[in-house]
Amino acid sequence: MIEVRHLTHQFGRLTAVDDISFRAEPGTVTGFLGPNGAGKTTALRAIAGLIRPTAGEVRVNGRPMREHRMPLAELGVLLDARQLHPGRRADQHLRALAATQGIPRRRVDEVIELAGLGSAAHRRVGGFSLGMSQRLGIAAALLGHPSALVLDEPINGLDPDGVIWIRELLRRLADEGRTVLLSSHLMAELALTADRILVIGQGRLLADASLAELLAAHDSLEDAYLALTRTRLAFAAGHPNAE
Repeated sequence: MIEVRHLTHQFGRLTAVDDISFRAEPGTVTGFLGPNGAGKTTALRAIAGLIRPTAGEVRVNGRPMREHRMPLAELGVLLDARQLHPGRRADQHLRALAATQGIPRRRVDEVIELAGLGSAAHRRVGGFSLGMSQRLGIAAALLGHPSALVLDEPINGLDPDGVIWIRELLRRLADEGRTVLLSSHLMAELALTADRILVIGQGRLLADASLAELLAAHDSLEDAYLALTRTRLAFAAGHPNAE
């Protein structure tokens, strides 16, 4: 489980995330929506333990990430598929990660095949397309058999077969009882994949509802998103036309 409690993070005088709280539950794909600059990436980095929040706390399976002795077994993370050493081969990258926590080599071979990288395992990642880099990032996220995953725009750069693959993979992981938190701009894809939707805008949590609840009140997830981000943010800003 991923628990976010009153999370606030500031960069100088800028408040990127403003007192948000939510839970991503086991067995559920939770979609995370918001415009550029809304605070999604900052929130995800705080969950992954890459930044220390200004206030509030984040727990993964009951503890902050920095307190877990085997973090790769608790949380798999994909935030930027391009942050790879360009001269390293795909299998070398995964083996280096595995070695940090005693993960056996056979698991590296398993995630290479799972991600569809068998024919590219010995290629240097500097020559990878974005889609192949995404597949490698997902393989790395799955390396430790984590009980929870945080994935930021994992579909970027994937071809149609890759999109179907990641959709089915995320559904299967949730069905196995894992927690999946998925950030994406592709609302049609989230509507096919997610069980629950979080909407963030200007650092504030605007909605935390099941997909079914949002679709019961709106014609589509896109309509729900537009209504939330336009109306509630206008109201928060004191816009005279806000409802």
